[in-house]
Amino acid sequence: MENITLKNVTKRFGKTTAVDNVSLEIKAGSLFFLLGPSGCGKTTLLRMVAGFCEVEEGDIFFGGSSVKTVPPGKRNTALVFQNYALWPHLNVHRNVAYGLEERRVPPGEIRARVREALASVRMEEYEFRKPNELSGGQQQRVALARALVVKPDAVLLDEPLSNLDARLRMEMREEIRRIHDETGVTMIYVTHDQKEALTMADEIAVMSMGRVEQIGAPQEIYRSPANIFVATFLGDANLIQGELIERIGPFGMIRTPLGVFTGRLADPNMRGGDAACCMVRPENLRLSGAGENRLPVIIKNTVFLGEAQQYLLQAGSVSLKALAVGSADGVVKGKQAEAAFTAADALLLPAEGEGCA
Repeated sequence: MENITLKNVTKRFGKTTAVDNVSLEIKAGSLFFLLGPSGCGKTTLLRMVAGFCEVEEGDIFFGGSSVKTVPPGKRNTALVFQNYALWPHLNVHRNVAYGLEERRVPPGEIRARVREALASVRMEEYEFRKPNELSGGQQQRVALARALVVKPDAVLLDEPLSNLDARLRMEMREEIRRIHDETGVTMIYVTHDQKEALTMADEIAVMSMGRVEQIGAPQEIYRSPANIFVATFLGDANLIQGELIERIGPFGMIRTPLGVFTGRLADPNMRGGDAACCMVRPENLRLSGAGENRLPVIIKNTVFLGEAQQYLLQAGSVSLKALAVGSADGVVKGKQAEAAFTAADALLLPAEGEGCA
């Protein structure tokens, strides 16, 4: 098992650039996510790794070897589709065995490897059922077993949970993570679902309009997004527009219509006078508690989310969100309150376009 490296990869469809000069390295044995909105190029990139989509510019390497001209069947990758793509007339055993039969593997070895693959996804007792006798989650497990049975160098998953209901999605997230950890196989996983990426990934590449905006561990990208797109795509973000006053080491001070705040600098090249945005995640904007940065707000509404309470706030012309586990004491709809956040929980981002929007 070796690293998968993409160097300056580009793909166009007519006048549309679907993948734009993308470079990244996927470590062997990792669970790597390509995350972004529809049309950002993530599935095209996955298909290029698989060999089903031609690389126009740049190159793709498995280990130190280029696979740019290697056909899909010779790359030793396995695709898992969102619609499972199981043969309806074949039972589970035959569906899983199909790739081995195509490779002319001896029957005795096929039986052993199919049972091993089914055991890894906990589907041994369903070996002789047809796909229409299985739930959506069970069918997805069979699709995973079919991918694993050929012992691929990488399993490529294209929105594999999009057809499942919320409960099954939660279950299958845990199952895919477990299967990955137990098998140690490299997995590249395409999704537009931020929670899937945050809860499952070793590393995430956030994509927009064919480009990679940021690569990093989930906690790193969530806490320290590289720009406003990443900040707003990967979870809720309060953005307050202003102007950077000065730098104080890795921190900076920003003047906004709501006051002067201190926060971490997202870009070491930011200087005093630059247009900037102060970003605070809702869970870090507190209606009770300490924080260097404080501002008066009006409680516009409250939303019960089950495990947490969301507060919709108004501070001047700026709408904000706060999130708390349980209820904040004395917080009443329509009343004034004071919100606070620490400098460590605030990130000062360069403004883009017309500002923070």
